Amino acid sequence: MRGDRLLSILLYLQSHGKMTTSELAARLEVSERTIHRDMEALSTAGIPVYAERGSSGGWALMEGYRTNLTGLHADEMMSLLLAHPSETLSELGLHKEYDSALLKLLASLPKTLQADAEFVRERIHIDGAGWSTGGSSASWLSVVQEAVWEAKQLLIHYSSSSQSEVTERMIEPLGLVVKGNAWYVAARTLEGTYRTYRISRIKHANKTEHSFDRPADFNLAAYWDASVQSFKTNLPRYEAVIQVHNAILTRIEYARFATILHKEPLHDVPQWSTARIQFDTLESAASYLLGYGPDAVVVAPQELHDLVVRQAEAIVKAYRYAANDKKG
Repeated sequence: MRGDRLLSILLYLQSHGKMTTSELAARLEVSERTIHRDMEALSTAGIPVYAERGSSGGWALMEGYRTNLTGLHADEMMSLLLAHPSETLSELGLHKEYDSALLKLLASLPKTLQADAEFVRERIHIDGAGWSTGGSSASWLSVVQEAVWEAKQLLIHYSSSSQSEVTERMIEPLGLVVKGNAWYVAARTLEGTYRTYRISRIKHANKTEHSFDRPADFNLAAYWDASVQSFKTNLPRYEAVIQVHNAILTRIEYARFATILHKEPLHDVPQWSTARIQFDTLESAASYLLGYGPDAVVVAPQELHDLVVRQAEAIVKAYRYAANDKKG
């Protein structure tokens, strides 16, 4: 089709900078006369294409036009160039496709931006992977992915978070979500409810030959946002009041499993504060505070105070027993 040929001409000129009529005719497998007609059509459509005469001449696009040929501005191109193929793409089998797309993007940049692109990529690197690399999260990812693509029912053996029980479930996988380095599949059960399953907890998966109709009103991004909000709302909460050294308080502000709700300086005790902190559970609060030793003291509730004392005494007892055993 002529429209495809005109677009190809634009891409060739943007990638190579300048090409002769014979070069374009050979690439597109048309006559040189056809190329001349195409150039007239592009010019009539407002595309700033022009011809340079002489032995080193050829067809070219005005430099200012090239940056917008693909619909991307210079800053948008830079943001794509800064992206880095993470383990996520490898798990989906798309690492080579990323490399190919990146090469095409670089080739499409005008010469004025190619130098800028190399400058940025040499100075900024974005690594989206976490420090922890668990290899089990993608064990059954490929099977789940195929079932999502083909809209096939999936029979899975799934373990609860406690790992105490494995149940067999038939699901209709609707979409994949990756958060951090953990994969999830959003699915509809045979009863018609929607559930989210963590793929690392799938012990076995089998794609069946039974197809299903994808719900017309299902939106994966909206479903995930609602699920995350519901998860946060239903998280267990356990509040405690502690007296804490300010250096520790600063560390708690960046902790993942503790949230400072209120803090104020402790009167007559420099460098210490009283803080009301939200934890997940009684047990997690005790374990967390034990890690700070004498720099964090529980004021309330009493059950948390008593649990920390018992666990601290048990630690002392265990160390003394180990020391005496070595002496014996």
